[in-house]
Amino acid sequence: LAPGISDDGCGLVALLAIARALDLARIVTEGSILFVGTVGEEGAGNLRGVRYLFGRGRWSRRIDAFISFDGGGIERVTNGALGSRRYRVRLRGTGGHSWADFGVTNPIHALGRAISRLASYPAPKRPRTTFNVGRIEGGSSVNAIPREAVMEVDLRSASEHELVRLDAFFRRAVREAADDENATRRKDDLPLELNLQLIGERPSGETRADSPIVELAQEATRALGFTPRLDQASTDSNVPISLGLPAITLGGGGMSGNAHTVDEWYDPRDREAGLKRALLVILGMVRQEKP
Repeated sequence: LAPGISDDGCGLVALLAIARALDLARIVTEGSILFVGTVGEEGAGNLRGVRYLFGRGRWSRRIDAFISFDGGGIERVTNGALGSRRYRVRLRGTGGHSWADFGVTNPIHALGRAISRLASYPAPKRPRTTFNVGRIEGGSSVNAIPREAVMEVDLRSASEHELVRLDAFFRRAVREAADDENATRRKDDLPLELNLQLIGERPSGETRADSPIVELAQEATRALGFTPRLDQASTDSNVPISLGLPAITLGGGGMSGNAHTVDEWYDPRDREAGLKRALLVILGMVRQEKP
């Protein structure tokens, strides 16, 4: 029980365990295996670690396929890259006293208007489309009009078309919310200043279900007595998939829950099955040298 113990402490340990198993068993492969621990997969990191790996890293043009280990589980085979856009919205005003300066533009009121508009968006269930205001801050006292307010917003969709629609709606909602708040200001008062910053953009795409790496992962799952399930998520695999490289994300075995909270938990039962599956997929891709 600990934040990050499954997502993605579990994946990192799986990576180390597989490397150790290959070494202890003295397995020699025909192809090369590159073990990499990335940073910036969560939050505002914008996949910066894996972007570097495939962009400016020394191995960037030498990678033929990619497997990411993310969280627990044994049945999931993530071959779909879920696209997302993340924004930081910052509104600045003059601030003032809640009584004496009432009528001065209020950045938090404007954010409230924007959030209300976003919450009214008719997000389709299919293709699944979601939005979330994950962080908000501003103000210094209950009786002071804040000078500044900030929120961070996550937009996602299984469809690139729907993501573009949601993105346009959100940006329009923020501008209209600032305009509405400015329309209420006292004569000669300064308007709110709006800064809308894109802090993350994850590409969408798919490794085809009939590609060798996906079929191999499904067969390895079945060989261990489990039923594979193709999945779409936002992981490090988004980057190689967007570059046209075969890539999947696998769970590292075991069970988990309450991800992204302080109550995140991990149960290692069936952990060895997840590691065996990972090893089977890796060896199926690079092939073991014959004695």
